[in-house]
Amino acid sequence: MLKAELRKKYLNKRKALSNDEAFVFSEKIFTNFVDYFKPESGQKIHIFIPIEKFNEINTHIFIDYFLTRNIQVFVPKIVEGKLISVEIFSETQFETNNWGISEPVSNEDSGISDFDFVITPLLYCDAKGNRVGYGKGFYDSFFESISEDSKKIGVNYFNPDECIDDVWKNDIPLDYLVTPTDVLSFEGGFE
Repeated sequence: MLKAELRKKYLNKRKALSNDEAFVFSEKIFTNFVDYFKPESGQKIHIFIPIEKFNEINTHIFIDYFLTRNIQVFVPKIVEGKLISVEIFSETQFETNNWGISEPVSNEDSGISDFDFVITPLLYCDAKGNRVGYGKGFYDSFFESISEDSKKIGVNYFNPDECIDDVWKNDIPLDYLVTPTDVLSFEGGFE
């Protein structure tokens, strides 16, 4: 299927989940992430703040866990059309931007590029790690600016059952996908 078709299909599938289903799936995704990657004190993790109106994975569970374990947490913010990475703490102040996305008030880019993990939003990801986002290209540009050693990890409610037919040469695939039932490594298949 084409990205535009997959974007529409999976946005609708995600919106059809009840709040309870989305929360339970988010908890399972979180548990799978922690069990597989075993994040440790001192690591640096970039993670998105969920857009509630789009029923995104509840990453607040992840963020709370990381902050209580001395793991550095960074979140995206769009400044002048570019995705920057802002470090957050338990006392960080947030505001809602024009797209309805919660962002830190600070515009200070951390300048960090050697993240241990970049937990990435998506609408769909195929079995080769190609992702379908909202179509703005922010994460592809961001991926180009980070260390090759940073693990790019997608999180999704759904497993990769369909192919993306219009992958572009500038698309940067994910390294892993975490779902409520699996952790998929795009180098070694299902684990």
